[in-house]
Amino acid sequence: MKLIIGLGNPGKKYEFTRHNFGFLVMDVLAAKYHGQFQDKKSLEAEMAEISLSEKPVALAKPQTFMNASGRSVKKLMKKFSVQANEVLVVLDDADLEFGKIRYRDSGSSAGHRGLDSIMGEMPQGTSIARLRLGIGRPTNKDIELEDYVLQKWSKEQEERLPEIIEGAIETIEEKI
Repeated sequence: MKLIIGLGNPGKKYEFTRHNFGFLVMDVLAAKYHGQFQDKKSLEAEMAEISLSEKPVALAKPQTFMNASGRSVKKLMKKFSVQANEVLVVLDDADLEFGKIRYRDSGSSAGHRGLDSIMGEMPQGTSIARLRLGIGRPTNKDIELEDYVLQKWSKEQEERLPEIIEGAIETIEEKI
């Protein structure tokens, strides 16, 4: 079993915001492989199970809010008996230009609080694979990053989302 975790914030208020890029990718990936998300309160996540390259894969969208994602991920790993090297985290990244996709097997959280929360639940030095999806930074210097990530996509960005999400899914398929 592999576990793919898309990061985001629960609720309609955050549904189409930049910070929910991981949730968007999970939704499209689940639909492509006929998975249906179900709320699993005991795991603090929405879950879908799919088969990818003939391997069982659990998809998760933690419902703890971004900065507490580690709490849900710890429960998910225990439930599905997966080790850290069987986990892939899909997340937004303001340090990458919008549309860029970067896969890494390990590394620091680079200040991303959701990834930081997950890494905080692991033994020190544990490697977690991550797929970072570029959202860029605000061009208006008066907009704080914390506000920018919680804003809806611009019209131009929204138009490009399908191709970026497809690129992210292709990367996931390649890595699984």
